Amino acid sequence: MTAPFWQTKTLDEMTTEEWESLCDGCGRCCLHKLRDEDTEALAFTNVACRLLDTGSCRCSDYEHRFEKVPDCVQLTPATLREIDWLPPSCAYRRIEEGRGLAPWHPLRSGTQDSVVTSGASATGRIVSEREAGMLEHHVVDWPGRNPRKPTAR
Repeated sequence: MTAPFWQTKTLDEMTTEEWESLCDGCGRCCLHKLRDEDTEALAFTNVACRLLDTGSCRCSDYEHRFEKVPDCVQLTPATLREIDWLPPSCAYRRIEEGRGLAPWHPLRSGTQDSVVTSGASATGRIVSEREAGMLEHHVVDWPGRNPRKPTAR
């Protein structure tokens, strides 16, 4: 049996299709972050980019996102090595760090539902920037932590 591509290739060696399939659709990277000018400390918010569909946690205009949101970061192997705000559960980060894919990742589980049931998805926990107001009022810590299974409310 042949090992899956994410176990045999580096991020630099992956095809565009393989690279894109690593995104689990959690939506965490599309949340606004705040950085303290003096200390460089990073704070996560639960405020999503205006293009993020808050229900599906997918970009509503992925093809034109850089035109519509000029500060949208294009994730590449090079930019991945420069940024410090990807969540620890991010497949790109996990592979770069040699940790492989999480068990709930759709490439392992075979279903996109596993991202939600694992607690990795931002679904149900975010607000669009169009409705949020001041970002400072939306600081949360969960985007920077590994997911925990959601608890019943």
